[in-house]
Amino acid sequence: MKSKLFGTDGVRGKANHFPMTVEVAMLLGKAVAQILRRSEGKHRVVIGKDTRLSCYMFENALVAGLNSMGVDTLVVGPLPTPGVAFIARAYRADAGIVISASHNAFHDNGIKIFAVDGFKLPHAVEKEIEAMVEANQFNDLPPDNLVGRNTRIDDADGRYIEFVKATFPKGKTLKGLKIFLDCAHGAAYRVAPLAFWELDAEVVVTGNEPNGLNINKGCGSLYPAVLQKGVIEHEADIGIALDGDGDRVILVDEKGHIVDGDTILAICAHELMRKKELPNNRVVATVMTNLGVLQFLESHGIEVVLSQVGDRNVIHEMLAKEAFLGGEQSGHLIFLDHNTTGDGIVSAMQVLKIMIETESNLSDLAALVPKFPQALRNVPVRKKPALSGLEPLQKKMREVEEELGKEGRVLIRYSGTENLCRVMVEGAKKHQVDLLAESLVSCVEQEIGDS
Repeated sequence: MKSKLFGTDGVRGKANHFPMTVEVAMLLGKAVAQILRRSEGKHRVVIGKDTRLSCYMFENALVAGLNSMGVDTLVVGPLPTPGVAFIARAYRADAGIVISASHNAFHDNGIKIFAVDGFKLPHAVEKEIEAMVEANQFNDLPPDNLVGRNTRIDDADGRYIEFVKATFPKGKTLKGLKIFLDCAHGAAYRVAPLAFWELDAEVVVTGNEPNGLNINKGCGSLYPAVLQKGVIEHEADIGIALDGDGDRVILVDEKGHIVDGDTILAICAHELMRKKELPNNRVVATVMTNLGVLQFLESHGIEVVLSQVGDRNVIHEMLAKEAFLGGEQSGHLIFLDHNTTGDGIVSAMQVLKIMIETESNLSDLAALVPKFPQALRNVPVRKKPALSGLEPLQKKMREVEEELGKEGRVLIRYSGTENLCRVMVEGAKKHQVDLLAESLVSCVEQEIGDS
């Protein structure tokens, strides 16, 4: 067995292919249990999932592994990743495990593990788990009468919905607002519509009929065109699109314009700063964050700390720099005063709160945030060699940067969860940015493209 299991966001891969096999999932359960049993007392782990067909077999495998080592399991069924983190804290569990591949297609799946504090496991613990799975020597099994019990938690949805609603101001409602909501046929398909409806919003829902195979398929935060069309057709005040595990959100204003994570971050930070409620006047963004957004934040006296892409990296910088708000362009927004991970529904609630309190349309709020033209391209690749060693690509990047000048930039990186190379070009002129991005895409395809 290969020892490398964990990537940038837990264990992820194609279902029934290493590392996402039932055998590995059971061993992961045993390894987590063995670590927990180092401390005295009875232990329990919350397990949640999204709506992929393969989640059933991984759920059973994890339960078997944990129970066999004497650890109890609490199964909550389909629930957004942030919901699992919340339930794990609410039940004082020792850990939370989410079975999901987030925004990936149904044939992929993943396993994300949260520690007792609600944050993802440190790399050192992940490496320890990898070593245990590799060795597959779990001999310290409990006697028959001390194996773990599995319990289904029936009120997890309701408890999480109440938690989400509590992030919206008391005494205020969403009455009079029409929301077009896309649940991506994913983990939020039950809880998201209810959370907004219970606050008196009129909710038109799509992407809420999962069949195990349609998660993220032409819907959700990766396909905002569905949201744009729905908002216009239904004359909605706002469109909200979640991804498969509900930890990210993309919005659309009443005019059908996309409002991405960068703009959401800026809107929320600006309002918190105005109300003197932004701790340390500081936020965390990423190296992909639009230059216009960075300039806007800094012009309003907000310090911006930049992290590498990925919510784990954002949260690491937030904790290190004592920032309570952070996020990335893809729609991962972290409000540490509410939750320990990205939460698409909570993030949408914060924007709705601003709309209600300032009596503003989303388009008015978004118009305050100027943005540079930016071209983003995903290039399928057959391998992931060090980009610094691809001299033709490095030469092309230098040429593009020279043509863009000081008002532009280039960023090329690999996806941490898919066989993709992400190309980003930013500059003052949209036509120029698009052309230069295509030239870089062509270079990547020639060097390492999968076709």
